Amino acid sequence: MKKSYDEIRQYLKEVKTAVSTGQYRIEHSNRRPDNAILCRDYLLSETGIQKILLSLTEEDFCKTLCNQHKGFEHEQLYVFGKDVTLSRRLDIGDEKIPLYIKINKLDNQFVIIVSFHKQTYPLTYAFPSRAESQSQCPHFCA
Repeated sequence: MKKSYDEIRQYLKEVKTAVSTGQYRIEHSNRRPDNAILCRDYLLSETGIQKILLSLTEEDFCKTLCNQHKGFEHEQLYVFGKDVTLSRRLDIGDEKIPLYIKINKLDNQFVIIVSFHKQTYPLTYAFPSRAESQSQCPHFCA
């Protein structure tokens, strides 16, 4: 389902409210090992993740997906990409990381960050002005 810029603006407003008030969680299950790998390989704390989530813009939006888990097919998952600079945990220096972020905002406004990891394939962004907004890659760490 195609979403308008204004719909994504409203969705992000609600997500950011949930994140800033602690009404969210990041999925850390055996089905989501890539989420843990990102935090293992880079100096990225819960506060750093929160800052990244709060920095999402409409231009970072890619697409929506239907939840594939039985009983939750009515839920829409929103996919975003975000280029950030992170400090490596065991090496000296920083690295530009393209992130894949998949979000599920429940009817009660609680937010589940389903995916938060390096992109495994290039994303296609819904709004073409994204290239201009990503020219400066923000640095996030601990």
